[in-house]
Amino acid sequence: MSNASSDLAAAEGPQIFVGDDPWPVRIVRHARSRRYRLVFDAARAELRLTLPHRGNAAKALRWASEQQDWLAQQVGKAVLPVMVGPGTTVPLFGIGRLVGWDPALPRTLRIEEDRLSLGGPAESVGRRVERWLKAQALDLMERESRAIAARAGLVVGRVGVGDPRSRWGSCTHGGDLRYSWRLVMAPDHVRRATVAHEVAHLRHMDHGRAFHALVDELHDGDVAAARDWLRREGRGLHRYRFG
Repeated sequence: MSNASSDLAAAEGPQIFVGDDPWPVRIVRHARSRRYRLVFDAARAELRLTLPHRGNAAKALRWASEQQDWLAQQVGKAVLPVMVGPGTTVPLFGIGRLVGWDPALPRTLRIEEDRLSLGGPAESVGRRVERWLKAQALDLMERESRAIAARAGLVVGRVGVGDPRSRWGSCTHGGDLRYSWRLVMAPDHVRRATVAHEVAHLRHMDHGRAFHALVDELHDGDVAAARDWLRREGRGLHRYRFG
């Protein structure tokens, strides 16, 4: 079994084995559901099992695990999720960092070369790493957004982060910017290109020539290379799960 499989096997929550690999299952109860429904969410690298509001979850999981032919077809080209915890590796700024947990260390996470070191309860390591990454992402992209906008004479409203499945950033007509916090895991030039893209929307709400020219002007690197990286590697950032 791969390291990713071993990490996942230790995770909390329901799982279904597809061959030798355990895949996380998100159980959804729906008042109007009359039967089981199993869907593979490629963006989240998880299975979603819908059942009636009063349905038996154990029975539903047994039914789902019997659908091996369908399951193998669905997950065959997907990347196995990684449950983040002690001893796993998480990318930060495009560089893999080992999550180094030691109960003797302070609870507060700190970067030490190629490690993210922290103490505190082992069972909450993943959630605390996620909170730290989100805080880093918000602080960094807010500062970058305002600095890039200021150079172009543009005004940014509020800046926030979330975890959308289908976009890396957005800009409202009111000047508010919102980013995927997972961009903090990508290389610096990829994150900065995304910030430049959203800041450019403060002036151009379309994707015309003037917009792209402004993105090129605002970004300090190769916009096309950053865009290609997200096409190739972006989905992989969603494979990291934090409990």
